[in-house]
Amino acid sequence: MNRFRLLWLAQRKGRRFISTHFSSIQIIVSYYIIMTVISYLLFCLPFFREPGSQVGFIDMLFMAISTVSVTGLSTFDINSVFNDRGVILLEILFQIGGLGIMMISTAFIILSKRRISLKQRQLIMTDMNQPKLSGIVRLIRITFTIILWFQVIFGTFFSIYFYFSGYYTTWPKAIFFGFYQSISAVTNSGFDVTGDSIIPFATDYLFLIVIMFLIFVGGIGFPVLMEFREWLFFKKKKRGLPFRFSLFSKIAVLAFVILFVGGTILIYLLEKDHLFVGMGEVQRWITSMFYSMTTRNAGLQINDLGDFQITTLIVFSLLMFIGCSPSSVGGGIRTTTVAIIGLYLYSFLKSEDKINVFGRRIDDDDVKKSIVVFMLSLIMCFFAVLFLTATEDHPLIAIIVEVASAFGTTGLSLGITSDLTIVGKLMIALLMFIGRIGMLYTLMLFVPKETRDIGYEYPSEKIIIG
Repeated sequence: MNRFRLLWLAQRKGRRFISTHFSSIQIIVSYYIIMTVISYLLFCLPFFREPGSQVGFIDMLFMAISTVSVTGLSTFDINSVFNDRGVILLEILFQIGGLGIMMISTAFIILSKRRISLKQRQLIMTDMNQPKLSGIVRLIRITFTIILWFQVIFGTFFSIYFYFSGYYTTWPKAIFFGFYQSISAVTNSGFDVTGDSIIPFATDYLFLIVIMFLIFVGGIGFPVLMEFREWLFFKKKKRGLPFRFSLFSKIAVLAFVILFVGGTILIYLLEKDHLFVGMGEVQRWITSMFYSMTTRNAGLQINDLGDFQITTLIVFSLLMFIGCSPSSVGGGIRTTTVAIIGLYLYSFLKSEDKINVFGRRIDDDDVKKSIVVFMLSLIMCFFAVLFLTATEDHPLIAIIVEVASAFGTTGLSLGITSDLTIVGKLMIALLMFIGRIGMLYTLMLFVPKETRDIGYEYPSEKIIIG
């Protein structure tokens, strides 16, 4: 009995030491590092591998990072290395990486009806990028349920659709790949386990529209999904009364729509006389819509990327760099960052001191964070491109796409991933990891847990700008 008490006291002391000396961000990042190591060890087990498959340490570590960050880049053919059990393992890891370690663990705590401590709530808040503690557990419960139901419902739909459409002639194969496509789309993972991505579905408009919808669900942001659910229930219970969406949801949806519509039009105009020649008008627009959506985080493709013009690939890179909404399965600098910077520029041109939108004022601290995230992310990606042009023997556009894809945790590539040098793979792996945890949290890793107020400030002085 004394021995168990000593172990309990040691564990409690260890938790107290960690919570005292490390910030929530540092703890969360350490969780993702541990999850990456666990993923690597699982990938090395023969149980999940095809007989005789050989993969080096760096390549398997790259795969582990890509899986936990739900990026989709790989240095080897997944279908020739992992068996069906390995693909199921990937689907499980997609959930952990896409939804977040704390969401998955909290969901199990809720199911087991155990108490969630204050420290756990703080970690959840950090992992899900939420500004406040109140309602965090409710957000987890509702979001986890919504995401799970979407995967089950559309996994069933795809299974039936694949079988009766003749894509797969047996029910086991149809169910296996039906649920894989559903989970992959919702978590925005983009891993190609067949060798052809979803190219065989290039003219299947129903399938593409459903896939786009699932990508939207995963990338719009968990708080938006919860508010939309509350809006539906509110309309049923309290008709006639207005429902107020949060400013975050309004900006996230507006930015998502603008980027989707703008990206669709740009891709259509750039490729209508190039890759889209010979396509019908409907196919041109559906393909443009698909790439405007998938480049934002999913990484699925219905064409060889090498067939697109360089200008279009630059547009793809820009969309990948932006990524999805905060508190979603996606990476990049996030849509609200771009939205706030755009609103700031608009306010500046109108000579307004504050940013006012939807009857609310955006806090100055959020504006500063957006500018810092944008600038540092741009600088980091620029130096990554500069570094890879020195270490790799590949065209510049291929390197730009690779860097943007890694940082945006997208997974699209011009086929150079497997040919990268060891240092090139490590650089891309680092970008994937930073893209998953976010640039802001990456910076705060090195910030002390408590900031010190120096107690004074210097006088201001004007300088010449521009």
